[in-house]
Amino acid sequence: MAARAAVEALLREKKLDRTLTSTLPERPGEDAVSPVGSDALNRALAGGVPRGQVSEVVGPASSGRTSVAWAALAAASRRGESIALIDTFDRFDPPTAHACGIDLSRLLWVRGQAVSKTAAAIDPAWLPGVRAVNGPGTFLERVIDRAIKSLNLVVQSGVCTLVVIDLIDVPATALRRLPASTWFRIERAIEGSDTAVMILAAQPVARSAGGRSMVVGGDTRIQWRGSHDRTRRVIGVCTRASISAARCSHAQDVPLATTVVNALT
Repeated sequence: MAARAAVEALLREKKLDRTLTSTLPERPGEDAVSPVGSDALNRALAGGVPRGQVSEVVGPASSGRTSVAWAALAAASRRGESIALIDTFDRFDPPTAHACGIDLSRLLWVRGQAVSKTAAAIDPAWLPGVRAVNGPGTFLERVIDRAIKSLNLVVQSGVCTLVVIDLIDVPATALRRLPASTWFRIERAIEGSDTAVMILAAQPVARSAGGRSMVVGGDTRIQWRGSHDRTRRVIGVCTRASISAARCSHAQDVPLATTVVNALT
């Protein structure tokens, strides 16, 4: 007990006591979370993603990961909050986002550089055993670096209460090369604030001690409208989300249904 007390005292001295399970209630208050727009997810998240923390939404293509992030942005904008999207590779489509309920007048859209998936995959920086350049890195590396710097600037401003950074098409090798201090700086910048950061990626990247990891894509079923291959359209995705946190000993599975919105129809 004496050793534990000494460790806890040291963590408090370094302002790291938020990592202690004894310092947070089991269910945070309403003001301590940002609801994500899905009743099922909000129940599993005890109200929403924690403010002042870094959370993540990850999963394979067509798993509903983007729908979860957009639903969270839409819910925050309906509450009158300012929101931000760091769009690393310029994939965001405003008309579709508006159709999904995002109030574009409340959205700060930080547009990155449009890079095709093919160009990202064959960039010399990510090929095994190859490091083609010295100095600031390849073009793709610079694009990723600008996105991270933009995220830093947005969260330090304290204006936006929900900030999503889209890293979906960033190569896995590039994500692994990002230093851990990248996310520690983000965590310290929003600690104790009303801002919640959500990382959107294809695989787990990072989360703070109090953040949540939502892995979507289990048992995914795509719903279609129409019977002919040439005319049928995707209208929804039924999937599952596995939610975990650093303080939880087990993950919680949640059934999840998302609706595909096409702004052109």
